[in-house]
Amino acid sequence: MQPLIDNARTHGQRPEEFAPLAQGQSPQVLFITCSDSRVVPALITGARPGELFELRTAGNIVPPYASEHPTSEAATIEYAVEVLGVSDIVVCGHSHCGAVGALVRGDDLTAVPAVREWLTRTEPRPTGAVEDPCVAEGVQNHILAQVLRLRSYPFIDKKLSAGELTVHAWYYEVHTGSVLSHDTASDAFRAL
Repeated sequence: MQPLIDNARTHGQRPEEFAPLAQGQSPQVLFITCSDSRVVPALITGARPGELFELRTAGNIVPPYASEHPTSEAATIEYAVEVLGVSDIVVCGHSHCGAVGALVRGDDLTAVPAVREWLTRTEPRPTGAVEDPCVAEGVQNHILAQVLRLRSYPFIDKKLSAGELTVHAWYYEVHTGSVLSHDTASDAFRAL
C-alpha cells in the first residue's frame, strides 16, 4: 500500500496539468471491462484523464436492460451515450478471467453468493475449453454475448441505427499485453 500512498502524495503536485479537467469531461469512448486489477484501460489505450469513460464490472457483464429496475451499469451506459455523447463503446474481456472461467468450468460458487448471483446475468453461459487456463474461447464468446446485450438497450440501438455510435469487441491478453479486436467479416478476433 505504501507505494500507492507515496504516488498519491506526489500526484497532486502538478495542478497545472489537472486544472483544465475542472471544466468538465468529454470522453469519446465508453470502455466496459472487467474489474480485474490486471486490466488497466488507460494503460492499454494510452488514454489521458478525461479521454475514457469507464465501466468496470466483475466479468465485464452488461446486465439486461430494464427501465423499471435500472442498474448502476445501465445508468453508466446511458449517461455515457445520452449525456456525454460518446461515439464509441469498447467491450473488453481478458484472458485468465476468473468470472468467465468459473462459468466455463461450472465452479461451485456457494461460498460467494453475491458473485454467484451476479454471474447469473451472463445468459447465455459462455462455453469454451475447460482445460484452457487463458479461457480464451469462453471469454471471446462472452464478449460477443455482452455486445449483443448492449445492442438491445433501446438508446444504443437508436444511436447505432443513426450511425452515431460504434461498438467494438476487444480481447486483452494479460500474459502478453496484446489486444485483439473482433472482425465481423471473419467472425474472429484479430490483432488490432
